[in-house]
Amino acid sequence: MSVSHPTLSLEGAKELPGFYYDPEKNRYFRLLPGHNNHNPLTKDSIQHKAMECKRLRLLEEEERQNQKTTRTGLNSSVLLQKRQLGLLSSTSYCRLVHELKVNCMQRRKIEIHSLDSSVAGTNNFKIIVADVACERIFTVNDVEHGGCKYGIINLSGLGKESLSVEMYDNLYFTNRKVNSVCWASLTHPDSHVLLCLMGIAETPGCASLLPASLFSSTNPGARPGMLCSFKISTAWSCAWCLNPQADNCFSTGLTRRVLVTNVVTGHRQTFGTSSDVLAQQFATQTPLLYNGCRSGEIFSIDVRQRNRKGQSWKANRLFHGSAVTSLHLMEAEHYLMAADMAGKIKLWDLRTAKCVKQYKGHHNEYALLPLHVNEKEGLLIAVGQDCYTRIWSLQDAQLLRTIPSPHPSSKDAIPSVVFSSRLGGSRGVPGLLMAVKQDLYHFSYN
Repeated sequence: MSVSHPTLSLEGAKELPGFYYDPEKNRYFRLLPGHNNHNPLTKDSIQHKAMECKRLRLLEEEERQNQKTTRTGLNSSVLLQKRQLGLLSSTSYCRLVHELKVNCMQRRKIEIHSLDSSVAGTNNFKIIVADVACERIFTVNDVEHGGCKYGIINLSGLGKESLSVEMYDNLYFTNRKVNSVCWASLTHPDSHVLLCLMGIAETPGCASLLPASLFSSTNPGARPGMLCSFKISTAWSCAWCLNPQADNCFSTGLTRRVLVTNVVTGHRQTFGTSSDVLAQQFATQTPLLYNGCRSGEIFSIDVRQRNRKGQSWKANRLFHGSAVTSLHLMEAEHYLMAADMAGKIKLWDLRTAKCVKQYKGHHNEYALLPLHVNEKEGLLIAVGQDCYTRIWSLQDAQLLRTIPSPHPSSKDAIPSVVFSSRLGGSRGVPGLLMAVKQDLYHFSYN
């Protein structure tokens, strides 16, 4: 059954119970019961179709228009002229230049080379995490029949015109899900990678510390260094401590508790919580560990303390209205950025325990999605569950750009990104790396 109607837009169409409006056919159609393959007229299929049309339209706009800005009249010549006339302070000028760069970024596909042709481009990227120098990215790839593969990609090739990178052929496979990843500085900066693996059947979960040299093909005869694994229950998050007052320690956020482990001595500290700990980060100037919980609570722990009766050890307590999925402590450590499963991104002043900024437009309902903060460039970057990569100005919280995914949106195709002003090392190129499906892209930040 269908009902014709004078021409309406999808937004302008009134919602009628049991019907949906098709803007192409300019009609209302009855929504049939059920969600089986024989019934294409479900709300999910309609929403997916609308999202795909929007994504394709945005991709076409990006290809037609090399530069589009959120602020009218923003271009390099106008900015330079205003700066020379003294109409812009150096701070405002730098901020607007970075904004202009964001809007001029164009997507180019990167060639991934490997000595083992069966490795590159065969499994979907799930996570990419760059080391501090942005010379390497650790990758986690979903395997088609279950489990994960992980390895390291060398970014030195990004400084060349060819835009190619090398994936080391020593990829490791696990039949367990990787919940969380971070780089660890055990013997030297970013010497190891810390992974939290989910338990399956009778196999318990574990936190594995792998030397990065395991994945390097440059010197196969070298000793890999310390390689260890700690049995734990399911860990949602992990963090490595760079503060010398808690040397060689890492933390794992578990179900209703936090576990701080010394890698060298094996000593453990357990802190009971009232909720699952989904996000963590250590401070570097103080021996504090910040935790974000499923309940929406954020709190810090001083890892030096021994008396942990009750929960009196909690400090810097903040509250979101939904599960906290990501934390980022700002460089001066007076502010904390947090995101939650309601799509809220807030900047908290830890001295007053008040929210001072909100960054609107992020989309999340249930996924553990990271935040990427670059204070030097004044940018905040986050990928939403809708597969759009959004970039905000840190200073005024304005949404600067929304980048559609090169692939159709789906739960298994949420992009993972890295942003740096020196991808590939100190002489590298600036830009955004985006890993989605089996592809790696570079958005040049010139």
